[in-house]
Amino acid sequence: MNAERAVNIDPTGPPPALRDLALNSTDVKDFLYDLANLAVHRLSTPGREVFCGITLLRPRTAATVASSSRHARNLDEIQYAFRDGPCLTAARTSTTVLVEDTQYDTRWPEYQEAARAQKVRSILAVPVPIDGEAQCGLNLYSVGPSAFDLDAVRTAEVFAREASRSLRLAVRIARLTDAGENLRAAMESRTTIDLAAGIIMAQNGCGQESAMTILKAASSARNTKLRDIAASVVASTGPGARGA
Repeated sequence: MNAERAVNIDPTGPPPALRDLALNSTDVKDFLYDLANLAVHRLSTPGREVFCGITLLRPRTAATVASSSRHARNLDEIQYAFRDGPCLTAARTSTTVLVEDTQYDTRWPEYQEAARAQKVRSILAVPVPIDGEAQCGLNLYSVGPSAFDLDAVRTAEVFAREASRSLRLAVRIARLTDAGENLRAAMESRTTIDLAAGIIMAQNGCGQESAMTILKAASSARNTKLRDIAASVVASTGPGARGA
């Protein structure tokens, strides 16, 4: 009898599609672009095609960090120019904002007029909870009026909650990747410095402490990083060095 392979799935975690995005993306920005496109795929229907932007608010700064199309990015950037609108409100207040028809909605009149000029009649903005001081929003647009019914709103809110967990996972993975790269660079730098110290010890018949003193003095005198001085010492003894 073949034994079944056990698969551990966290029932409170994000669904596989979103979790896979976080695991497979090379950085957080890639993840967010994939997320915007997945939102379009998940939330569009035969009678309602949507396009998506993702807004990230940091202290004194608002920016679209990812979008499914240039059209979505344009609509987000127009809103930043007015410094207010449905998407900024959703991110700032952690509240879903629905504009059923830009033709008749009286909130943010300048932005609504600009959205109509972009042939957009419906807007749904949903907050994406994230850690820290930053705030995030999922911005959905459609060319038809009343494109987002109650079911669409609920689906978007569930998607945003799922995306929140995946975004946090992507951020943790990015931090671990950065930490690993920093450690690798530090180890490579240490190896280069040790090699350079060994070369100086051989050339001057001195100990390691004296060799390190020589390297540090050269670094200080030239206002150059120690690892760069060490790299030049190592390079000077290579096959291409003068007199080699």
